[in-house]
Amino acid sequence: MLYHAYELQRSWLSSASAWASIGAEMLSNPMLPMGYMGMGPVASSALEVFAHAAAPRGKPEFGLESVEVEGKLYPVTESIVVTKPFGDLLRFTRDDLPKDSPRLLIVAPMSGHFATLLRGTVERMLDHYEVYVTDWADARNVPLADGRFDLDDYIDYVIAFLEHIGPGAHAMAVCQPSVPVFAATALMNRDDHPCAPKTLTMMGGPIDTRSSPTSVNDLAMDRPIQWFRQNVVATVPMQYRGHGRKVYPGFLQLAGFMSMNLGNHMTSHYEMFKHLNAGDDASAQMTKDFYDEYRSVCDMTAEFYIQTVEEVFQKHSIPNGTFMHRGVPVDLGDITRTALLAVEGERDDISGLGQTKAALELTPNLATGKKHYYMAEGAGHYGIFNGSRWRDKIAPVVEEFIAKHG
Repeated sequence: MLYHAYELQRSWLSSASAWASIGAEMLSNPMLPMGYMGMGPVASSALEVFAHAAAPRGKPEFGLESVEVEGKLYPVTESIVVTKPFGDLLRFTRDDLPKDSPRLLIVAPMSGHFATLLRGTVERMLDHYEVYVTDWADARNVPLADGRFDLDDYIDYVIAFLEHIGPGAHAMAVCQPSVPVFAATALMNRDDHPCAPKTLTMMGGPIDTRSSPTSVNDLAMDRPIQWFRQNVVATVPMQYRGHGRKVYPGFLQLAGFMSMNLGNHMTSHYEMFKHLNAGDDASAQMTKDFYDEYRSVCDMTAEFYIQTVEEVFQKHSIPNGTFMHRGVPVDLGDITRTALLAVEGERDDISGLGQTKAALELTPNLATGKKHYYMAEGAGHYGIFNGSRWRDKIAPVVEEFIAKHG
């Protein structure tokens, strides 16, 4: 019933958005009298804000046709190099990059948003790297015949992607995947795997959520796991390819994120209204672009979501040393080859300070010289991997770390 109620609401809002968009155009049309009256432009701006907020959204495109490096534009080629039911491996490269350029796997979060949320991350790292990105599938579009997908499968996918890229690659895990990529790195180090990453950068990851717990951590810890099974798991309806699959819907995750900073989101939309009313379309478009990405969400399989809540936020399996993969314990002490960089944001309200840094303390057999920590002053969660702080402050630290241990 939950998913059906959402689909009904979405269809209503889609129609309302279309009518609001038509109304906005009519009220702002200089060929019509209302365009010159005091309330015409104001009402038009208000309708345009509503139309944008209520519009349905699909999966965005990366759209990285070129990147600017030292004032010059270079064309970018995007290709799918591995296809799997629950996610593809994308490759981004520039023809002018040297053949021996470092290869970097960026593991995108499977937490309600598409991999395109890391567009700014990919764009910046294309300055010097051949970049690979995990493009996770929307679970509602994966047929039941393709089976389950949980944390064990996530780890297997990461290892398979690294095997495809080949020996000598580097890895970067943004937020949620820090845990499974950390575990995959331990397994590959244990097996002396030739494709184990030379370096692993973990950015705002929930390695030990007992450090500086946030409201996200509190929600996961305050309720028994059965509550999540009963209240946030829904069944995909018939109109999707994955009909019948149990999922944690992306719209629920988005609602949770929006409610955490509702005041800020309302202020952003009010500022958009003022920009439109003042004729500052460029500033209004920046806000629209952000929310086009932020509101584009996907479902994740129920088994992956439930296992993540239980193992990461309730049992704290990684810091407690009880994390298992396919029934076998994952020993973080096996990490002896892969250098580790932990990056945190000073104002991160999703993964608090200390949660990612804990990874450096959980690898006793890794040489101190192969561990590095960086705290980005003034950065929130999204500022770690997007925006000016990422481009000008954090990315150079990552590049220096990779160069040192590459």
